[in-house]
Amino acid sequence: MTDPPKRNVLDVSKIAQPALAKMAESHADVVREVERAIGDAPVVVVGMAQNPHVKKVKQALDRAGVEYRYLEYGSYLSEWRRRLAIKLWSGWPTFPQVFVNGTLIGGEDLTVAALKDGSLKRMLGG
Repeated sequence: MTDPPKRNVLDVSKIAQPALAKMAESHADVVREVERAIGDAPVVVVGMAQNPHVKKVKQALDRAGVEYRYLEYGSYLSEWRRRLAIKLWSGWPTFPQVFVNGTLIGGEDLTVAALKDGSLKRMLGG
């Protein structure tokens, strides 16, 4: 089996300590809230108001009978800094961000695909 592809990220040794400290404290409360949710709930959807992809993924999960916890952070017009902290933490560039048993499975397209092929329910042990 081959190793999964790795995303290119700046090596932490190439970031000055003051910058690392600033990064760590940037909306740390939001990141902790998401971490707590994905530790507590089998399926977590992190999203924002007015985003049609968030609405579609929630509808797909509802149709499939999959319970989930939903966390919403602002809209296109608000809370972009809080959402940015989540994106930097997860490495996923868009919303929604869907986590199953603590694993980021992606956004709407990958979640719908996982529902269709049964892999999401398998991840849940069903």
